[in-house]
Amino acid sequence: MMASAAVPAATGGLKEDIAGLYDESSGVWERICGEHLHHGFYEPAGDATAVRPDVRRAQIRTIDEALAFAAVPDDLEKRPKTIVDVGCGIGGSSRYLARKYGAQCTGITLSPVQAERGNALTAAQGLSDQVSLQVADALEQPFPDGMFDLVWSMESGEHMPDKRKFVSELARVAAPGGTIIIVTCCHRNLNPSETSLKPDEQRLLKRISDAYCLADWFLPSDYVSIAKSLSLEDIRTADWSENVVPFWPAVIKLSLSWKGLTSALTCGWKTINGAMGILLLIQGYRKGLIKFTVITCRKPGPP
Repeated sequence: MMASAAVPAATGGLKEDIAGLYDESSGVWERICGEHLHHGFYEPAGDATAVRPDVRRAQIRTIDEALAFAAVPDDLEKRPKTIVDVGCGIGGSSRYLARKYGAQCTGITLSPVQAERGNALTAAQGLSDQVSLQVADALEQPFPDGMFDLVWSMESGEHMPDKRKFVSELARVAAPGGTIIIVTCCHRNLNPSETSLKPDEQRLLKRISDAYCLADWFLPSDYVSIAKSLSLEDIRTADWSENVVPFWPAVIKLSLSWKGLTSALTCGWKTINGAMGILLLIQGYRKGLIKFTVITCRKPGPP
């Protein structure tokens, strides 16, 4: 049984809600933050010598840090040749990974608007022979078993109502010896005397879930338990919460620029609600409630 203190989230029409959110909001986020719709990685706040990169550079660093943590090889023989980007957004990670490794990358998203925009960006960047985005469900991926050397999920696990099915699908499509990387938001560990999160913590996570169409929140150890039950190997986790805390204040600053303010004029209610949710995310990080987690593992088989 999972140790997670689950926070109830609406399941009826969740896929449609997620698709609608990203159909509406992705254009605004692209204008403000660029093609990578995920957290940025910074040096911890206590490092007085650290130079703060801009939001877009920080987002690229999140990708690089995840690849380094998983020890994805760079050499020509062992580098991944086939990659799936699960929850690809408008394909920022897909294109970055395809360029970095000279690989074939397939991205999947629930949002038709994201897939169309991502494929247009891919064509404009001359990568259509390497990268393709399509509409598909991460819980029922339209790929044969063992297809991908690298299975990548950057901040899509939060939306998955069935986390076991999610990880099982990632494992199914991974090639023998393939690497799986999940970067996702979890909640804090429970103290020995606790059986659940505090009521105010549950309320905060519920408000965040409502703003971003998220499903139940997991502990990092829940993901580890699932990975072990699937006989995955080399399972490792890390908490990067301290590294991503500066991201959302930086996004707010960008949002208050002329570009951000003019973009806001085109927003629908779902986008506005998501923007207001930023303040809730900041609160969750500052309380130590939200844990920005990377989980990596390998499917048994040849390296």
